[in-house]
Amino acid sequence: MALGMAFLLPGTVWHQASPQGFPFGILPATAAILGVLCALAPGIALKLGPRGARTGWLAALESPPDFLWGGLLLAAWPGLWGPPGRVAFALAFLAASLPTEVRWLCAALPRESPFPEAYGAAAIATTRRRALLQLMPRWVAARLPLWLTAALVLERIFGIQGLGSDWMQRIGARDQMGLAAWVIGFALLWRLTRPWEPA
Repeated sequence: MALGMAFLLPGTVWHQASPQGFPFGILPATAAILGVLCALAPGIALKLGPRGARTGWLAALESPPDFLWGGLLLAAWPGLWGPPGRVAFALAFLAASLPTEVRWLCAALPRESPFPEAYGAAAIATTRRRALLQLMPRWVAARLPLWLTAALVLERIFGIQGLGSDWMQRIGARDQMGLAAWVIGFALLWRLTRPWEPA
């Protein structure tokens, strides 16, 4: 019975479904969330340095899965505020993603011992700042697919139509044109992070 119902669902080979339109309304909120993440994570990594990759409290915050953060926020959301929407989604996403991204950036920073540590705090800060400026474009390009996966889990919890849901809907509906647009977008983003070499 379950197999029969699965074969009759939209998106199978016999019954292809049409995906919904692209959720353009979520783009400003998504850009704001990513902007906050791209400001907080490098800022914290700048303060912690390479040693932040081995910080115990960051590892403890990183360990809970995304759905746990979403469930905790959903349970603690006051009913007087109405249904949790994009604000709750943004808070849960930052709580789930920020510790991981800070540790990722800290681990990617170059070693500071014995140099530039020997030259003092100003040299350390300058080295970290330059390294983070070079890391940030490739960091965003490399981590964006993982952020979409995390967003998909939280979108299901809070009932929001977002970019992760759109990606999965186009996979389920076998939307070749939509998936091609997504892949081209990823490829262009990655190419823009690579230095152009003369022929």
